[in-house]
Amino acid sequence: MYTRMLAALAVVMGFSQAASAAETELSLAHWVPPTHPLQTLGMEPWAKSIEEASGGRIHITIYPAQQLGAAADHYDMARDGISDISFINPGYQPGRFPIMSAAELPFHFANAKAGVAALTEWYDQYAGQEMGDTYFCMAISHDPGTMHGKDKILVPEDVKGKNVRPANGTEARFVNLLGGASVQVPAPAMRDALSKGTADITQSPWESLYIFGADSLVHHHLDMPFYASINVFVMNKAKVDGLSAEDRKVIDDHCTPEWAEKMSSGWADVEAAGRDKIAADPEHHMYKPNAEQVKMWQEAAAPLTVEWKKTMADKGLDGDAIYNSLVEMLKKYDSFYGE
Repeated sequence: MYTRMLAALAVVMGFSQAASAAETELSLAHWVPPTHPLQTLGMEPWAKSIEEASGGRIHITIYPAQQLGAAADHYDMARDGISDISFINPGYQPGRFPIMSAAELPFHFANAKAGVAALTEWYDQYAGQEMGDTYFCMAISHDPGTMHGKDKILVPEDVKGKNVRPANGTEARFVNLLGGASVQVPAPAMRDALSKGTADITQSPWESLYIFGADSLVHHHLDMPFYASINVFVMNKAKVDGLSAEDRKVIDDHCTPEWAEKMSSGWADVEAAGRDKIAADPEHHMYKPNAEQVKMWQEAAAPLTVEWKKTMADKGLDGDAIYNSLVEMLKKYDSFYGE
């Protein structure tokens, strides 16, 4: 009898512990493959750290590869509670997040480690103005990406007349300024666009060419840190507001510039290693601009900053102050490419 009572008590205690271990279940939705380094080296360690810091009260289930919705819908999914946490690319909805688009301007990010800590600290000042219907957690990016094409790419003239799959809306505008046509599809669709001939060039970080199966379709590569495609983790505001004070602190402590750098570091290393892989493959050709050619690219991109500041002015915002704060933050973290 006593043994049976102990067994029954153990079962009850087991159920109690299981229930308390999952007081808060959170879903995290993203649109890259589950094998992507951002999930394996970033999201999974982050989710595990949250679970441990909360004493097991918060558990996060990850839904990769657009399982809960299309890539461009992930912000609205978090806003509406379809997902509790979403990994979004603001540039997939051009014009919706104009302040954040300053970070999409080419030739600003020298790296994706300290650079994303700078990005998160900078945007935390402004997130309430354009992402205020969600909880802004952190902004991250990959190792700076570049252009990869079916023909040589070295100077701006090489883009003229070409169809280009840009990384975001700002890069789409740059393609147009260069005389190319933009074919705007998310990263998972780049291979399809290239294989069907819809695109001649794609923008991508290096290893992502392999991740998304485009490495066999583009053999010519511009070897410079061209752009950063900005990504953000946002959370459902009601879900966060409904947490206990103790668990809310756990989330706040995991949505910081330091965690942004941790989230990006593994991904950045993998993407950077992709460049070495490309360089070692005799079927691929890399073109590194000299100082004069770099200046040609920067001068070609200059109108984008002018246009962005005008957009800010049209919205009653001080574009100079916002832009300068981004540059100063990147300099603070020794991550500004422009100098």
